[in-house]
Amino acid sequence: MTTKIRRSSGNVFRDLGFLSEEATNLKLRADLMIELTKLIKGRRLTQARAAALFGVSQPRVSDLVRGKIDRFSVDTLVAMLGHAGAHVALVVRPRSRVA
Repeated sequence: MTTKIRRSSGNVFRDLGFLSEEATNLKLRADLMIELTKLIKGRRLTQARAAALFGVSQPRVSDLVRGKIDRFSVDTLVAMLGHAGAHVALVVRPRSRVA
């Protein structure tokens, strides 16, 4: 059996077949969720303490650490990071052209 290997676009959601706009939004949300999870682990927070820090309920933190991306908007994730004292910056670049 031969395995075909294809170079990634840099966005796993795009590689999985999501439309460009949705894939971009999903990747952004996933990146923000990863940063929140790293913050929880780095500060050794319980879910209850993380919830208090982020200004959300403990079940919301549970959804976060379980990767339930569909339950979070970009706005919510940015607000949670802001409550934790993190600075969030957005970089916008022109889309690269595919030949």
